[in-house]
Amino acid sequence: MKNITAIAGRDTYIHCRVIGYPYYSIKWYKNSNLLPFNHRQVAFENNGTLKLSDVQKEVDEGEYTCNVLVQPQLSTSQSVHVTVKVPPFIQPFEFPRFSIGQRVFIPCVVVSGDLPITITWQKDGRPIPASLGVTIDNIDFTSSLRISNLSLMHNGNYTCIARNEAAAVEHQSQLIVRVPPKFVVQPRDQDGIYGKAVILNCSAEGYPVPTIVWKFSKGAGVPQFQPIALNGRIQVLSNGSLLIKHVVEEDSGYYLCKVSNDVGADVSKSMYLTVKIPAMITSYPNTTLATQGQKKEMSCTAHGEKPIIVRWEKEDRIINPEMARYLVSTKEVGEEVISTLQILPTVREDSGFFSCHAINSYGEDRGIIQLTVQEPPDPPEIEIKDVKARTITLRWTMGFDGNSPITGYDIECKNKSDSWDSAQRTKDVSPQLNSATIIDIHPSSTYSIRMYAKNRIGKSEPSNELTITADEAAPDGPPQEVHLEPISSQSIRVTWKAPKKHLQNGIIRGYQIGYREYSTGGNFQFNIISIDTTGDSELYTLDNLNKFTQYGLVVQACNRAGTGPSSQEIITTTLEDVPSYPPENVQAIATSPESISISWSTLSKEALNGILQGFRVIYWANLMDGELGEIKNVTTTQPSLELDGLEKYTNYSIQVLAFTRAGDGVRSEQIFTRTKEDVPGPPAGVKAAAASASTVFVSWLPPLKLNGIIRKYTVFCSHPYPTVISEFEASPDSFSYRIPNLSRNRQYSVWVVAVTSAGRGNSSEIITVEPLAKAPARILTFSGTVTTPWMKDIALPCKAVGDPSPAVKWMKDSNGTPSLVTIDGRRSIFSNGSFVIRTVKAEDSGYYSCVANNNWGSDEIILNLQVQVPPDQPRLTVSKTTSSSITLSWLPGDNGGSSIRGYILQYSEDNSEQWGSFPISPSERSYRLENLKCGTWYKFTLTAQNGVGPGRISEIIEAKTLGKEPQFSKEQELFASINTTRVRLNLVGWNDGGCPITSFTLEYRPFGTTVWTTAQRTSLSKSYIVYDLQEATWYELQMRVCNSAGCAEKQANFATLNYDGSTIPPLIKSVVQSEEGLTTNEGLKMLVTISCILVGVLLLFVLLLVVRRRRREQRLKRLRDAKSLAEMLMSKNTRTSDTLSKQQQTLRMHIDIPRAQLLIEERDTMETIDDRSTVLLTDADFGEAAKQKSLTVTHTVHYQAVSQATGPLVDVSDARPGTNPTTRRNAKAGPTARNRYASQWTLNRPHPTISTHTLTTDWRLPTPRAAGSVDKESDSYSVSPSQDTDRARSSMVSTESASSTYEELARAYEHAKMEEQLRHAKFTITECFISDTSSEQLTAGTNEYTDSLTSSTPSESGICRFTASPPKPQDGGRVMNMAVPKAHRPGDLIHLPPYLRMDFLLNRGGPGTSRDLSLGQACLEPQKSRTLKRPTVLEPIPMEASSSTSSTREGQSWQTGAVATLPQREGAELGQAAKMSSSQESLLDSRGHLKGNNPYAKSYTLV
Repeated sequence: MKNITAIAGRDTYIHCRVIGYPYYSIKWYKNSNLLPFNHRQVAFENNGTLKLSDVQKEVDEGEYTCNVLVQPQLSTSQSVHVTVKVPPFIQPFEFPRFSIGQRVFIPCVVVSGDLPITITWQKDGRPIPASLGVTIDNIDFTSSLRISNLSLMHNGNYTCIARNEAAAVEHQSQLIVRVPPKFVVQPRDQDGIYGKAVILNCSAEGYPVPTIVWKFSKGAGVPQFQPIALNGRIQVLSNGSLLIKHVVEEDSGYYLCKVSNDVGADVSKSMYLTVKIPAMITSYPNTTLATQGQKKEMSCTAHGEKPIIVRWEKEDRIINPEMARYLVSTKEVGEEVISTLQILPTVREDSGFFSCHAINSYGEDRGIIQLTVQEPPDPPEIEIKDVKARTITLRWTMGFDGNSPITGYDIECKNKSDSWDSAQRTKDVSPQLNSATIIDIHPSSTYSIRMYAKNRIGKSEPSNELTITADEAAPDGPPQEVHLEPISSQSIRVTWKAPKKHLQNGIIRGYQIGYREYSTGGNFQFNIISIDTTGDSELYTLDNLNKFTQYGLVVQACNRAGTGPSSQEIITTTLEDVPSYPPENVQAIATSPESISISWSTLSKEALNGILQGFRVIYWANLMDGELGEIKNVTTTQPSLELDGLEKYTNYSIQVLAFTRAGDGVRSEQIFTRTKEDVPGPPAGVKAAAASASTVFVSWLPPLKLNGIIRKYTVFCSHPYPTVISEFEASPDSFSYRIPNLSRNRQYSVWVVAVTSAGRGNSSEIITVEPLAKAPARILTFSGTVTTPWMKDIALPCKAVGDPSPAVKWMKDSNGTPSLVTIDGRRSIFSNGSFVIRTVKAEDSGYYSCVANNNWGSDEIILNLQVQVPPDQPRLTVSKTTSSSITLSWLPGDNGGSSIRGYILQYSEDNSEQWGSFPISPSERSYRLENLKCGTWYKFTLTAQNGVGPGRISEIIEAKTLGKEPQFSKEQELFASINTTRVRLNLVGWNDGGCPITSFTLEYRPFGTTVWTTAQRTSLSKSYIVYDLQEATWYELQMRVCNSAGCAEKQANFATLNYDGSTIPPLIKSVVQSEEGLTTNEGLKMLVTISCILVGVLLLFVLLLVVRRRRREQRLKRLRDAKSLAEMLMSKNTRTSDTLSKQQQTLRMHIDIPRAQLLIEERDTMETIDDRSTVLLTDADFGEAAKQKSLTVTHTVHYQAVSQATGPLVDVSDARPGTNPTTRRNAKAGPTARNRYASQWTLNRPHPTISTHTLTTDWRLPTPRAAGSVDKESDSYSVSPSQDTDRARSSMVSTESASSTYEELARAYEHAKMEEQLRHAKFTITECFISDTSSEQLTAGTNEYTDSLTSSTPSESGICRFTASPPKPQDGGRVMNMAVPKAHRPGDLIHLPPYLRMDFLLNRGGPGTSRDLSLGQACLEPQKSRTLKRPTVLEPIPMEASSSTSSTREGQSWQTGAVATLPQREGAELGQAAKMSSSQESLLDSRGHLKGNNPYAKSYTLV
């Protein structure tokens, strides 16, 4: 360890650091003595530190040993030597009191401390400078300081500093040198000015700082000094001078300044103060009054040292003797000078402040005199504060009061036409008021008003004259002759007359009708309706009231001022209506096989809407085959009923409604109840036939009355000799049975019984059968009618027996002549004799014969196949509208061979894509939609549903609920009142149009600004006040008031008044001034703006030219494409036999007609086509001669309907503008989604070569003739529906559908053609696929329907596809202003674009006629609208005679239903448009309905 030096008197620490672990103890020793051994020693054993407090040299200096015990018997130690150093200690010393000039000796002795010691001195913390003459003597441990001659600069703090190795210490003492007092500034005689401040100077110096005391001796005699009493006026300053702030005459005398500081002798000096008096105004009037026109004198008195000069001033202007009306005179009286100012006469301008100035050598003074010249006051400035009907409130501003307080006001008021002598006067109005109200004036009268002000002097002149017209007052009388008349269940007609003339108090501008309901739960608060006046007699109809409810009504008249008293309340009741709700808790229980018991809860009074007349129960049977029975209804007055005479074990749909005198109410939801089971009826028919010598087959039909679930059939077989009856059981779904092991050539009796859970039914007829070895062919299947939904697979059974087994063939009746059925991919005959038709179509309907033959005989049955199709569209009409409801009625269309199961009503707001729907019972023929928006257009469609599915959607009809947008009456003034900062708007003029106001928005801004201030409300009050307007400012104001029917706006300008109630100049003046104030920069800006507008217009014009040119090019391209299509088809029809042997070419053509696809089918009737396929034509081959494999003799145009998954039900076969075929392009086809039947029609080309042009549909089209055609082709084309009534009823071949389809496609195209920017309303021929061969790509007979519209490969040979996309309902508003297709009545003409007419597909002019023109030329010529006469109606020609007689008729022959002849085309007309008549002219449809009832059979002309 290192040695340590310690300082005596301080604490020291000695550390013994041990490295390693463990150790047992650390101990310290000194001179072998264990520490500590006194109180100043502390040993810390835990860390080996030794502390020595207040170290002492004699005791603590020495060697210290640290001993560490490492092990119990092992220790280690180290020593350290501590040396103690003693710091110096200075014996304290102090400087005694010295005076200036004395000598000083001060020693500094270090009485202890280790030597050597160094001693130094400092003065005021710094070494003593040599200039002070201080001598320092140092000897060993002492040092002395010597000063031989003290002076003030020796004052200070002297410090002695002693240092050695231990420390440095110091001791300080202050040397103070005392100096006797002496004057720095001695006082001397001086003058003091009266009223001013004076300082008597006296200052001295010395140390300590001397004290100065002043004494005073008054007057000029022998001084007798007395101490001066110091106060706020006399003070001694810090430098010893005496301050007298305000000298008075008594301050004159001797003053003594005495200085002392207890050092040496005191010193003193006296002086004399002489007080001088300046000029002073001692007397003058502060204020004085004068009467205008009289003489006035004012005087002031001056005092002071002479000479004194006095002058007069008025408001800083010196009054000269030369000034008129002013005279100044001066005189001396003793020690004072009196000056007088005389004014003659006084005028208003003399009022003010006058001052007289007194001046001498020692100062000046002035006196200010306020002269007030009094006179009568000026008249007040009056303005209008407020004008009401019977009061006028004035506000005035007082002018000059004549320098005399106003004592009162006089107000005069008169009619404008009267003189002031007859004025009504109000005198002595309190002067504290600045406004007053004139009462008891007559409303709408004009008054003149003026005022006088008065003071003590007199009365003012009259004020400005105001002319005011009083406001109107609210009527004082009620309307007269108020009558109520209920006109419906929700309407009351109110009539009344205006109040009496003298009680109207102005022009009656409207009325308020208050009505309230008197019923349980009514709030008895009046509902208020405001209407405008129309004359002396008024009429109003209250709508949307509660049905069959008592109402109280009052009427109040309104003018611009407000509403008058109400009429006496009158009570009436609305008419009855049908009940609003159906009966509740309808329950039905079958009590027997032929009866059902029904019960329900009666309706509440609120739901009845009238007096209950009874209940009506509507019910119908849901038959086993899915059809509906007859809809029946019975009435009762009781809430229960027993239905009798029902069909056994039949499910019945039951609805109940309540009816009042107004009619039937809402029907309840359908409930279903089945009557109880009973024994069945006999089987409807039984057949038995021998199959061999020992076997007989028995077949039967199920009972006509099942009366339950057939559990089994029992077959009985017996023979009489001996009598043996055998029973055989057959399952309930079996309708034939084989009886074996019979005896040959023996007759057997056979009959059949059906069995239900109730027991056996009646037996069938008994038939006799004999087993034979040579059994003739017999058919066990029964003749009859087979009904099936379309697009399903159907198997017509024909089970034949015999020995040998018979051969079976199927035939179909065609125009009365049976022919073998066609066997193809869709039709086949199974081994069991059944004839299977896959994906049955409407044209498959008809009579089918099954003939069985063997060597011993033959048998035949006839089956009538009826294909059920979706129902026809119902005819939907609007029967009634209110402000919140629309009632729809309809007539159902044809049911498609299946009972109507119900209806789907769809509705949508105008311009909305959201459609709502309601299912409706099949028994209903009307429906009311409630809670609709007031004054709103709605769209409606209705779709009927039968067992097949939903039918065609009805025509979209539109209806509007009652009500219209708000209107502001022209009779009402918008601005009720206007003042300087606010305007009150009269909102009574707003008529709600029958629909409640939903929002009110007000915007206003000062002219020339861009920021609008807006206020909004959710309802409309009678008036509205606009506050915080700028004074004398023109404003723009616009209001927007909305209800559910729409919004109305009103704009107006107004100007606030000036502060005095006057109007400001018209707005045009401000505009002119602003124009005159335009700077050059503003003119430049306007020039730049005009230039930019001109450039923009020019660019827009160029853009329009470019767009027009592009559209023209697009139209020309479409015409060229149409020409190409026509030429290609013509080349196909004019192919020679040489071209038929060439290799087939593949053609494909794209025609850009917006969003449509045309199906053109060419089918060889001489060759069986087992599938549908298409060979595509490429662009490279387009136009080349194509080779065909087979001859084309039939042209068929199809329009395939597409299904959809969402949105309104749409039948695209009626693709007219206004429907909403949403999700049409992406709809998936399939058995569940395919609920529409396609429309198609076929042009059949008869084989005999004739030159006539015949067509039996509505499309009167000439038929083209191909040069070089083979003998199978002809120039005649015809088509006709089946002559069979049942077959035609459900046939899919519908000329109505075809006509409507193609016509509506043309109409949709015309829509698009009229406005090309309406892209979604267009349709296009996107691809045309032409082929003459069939392929094996697709196989017919599958159950799943393949939608040819979404397939990449066409489904049939030679097809161009149509798809249509008419505009959606919500797009109807977009074409309101465009040229739309013009509707025509039946028989009008239609002119179609070349590529939508089919005459270019079929037109071949006959030899020698003017029609022998190139179709290409016809396509290139633009079609012109021309008028064609209606074709002559000819006698109908039988179908059979058509081919034989048509050659002699030369194109004038028409089959049944054609009723028109194609007119000749003129040679100059190059492709005359074909004449087309609507469906109602051509045929009765296949369901027996007149085609004229078809609402969609319309023609349009493309303008």
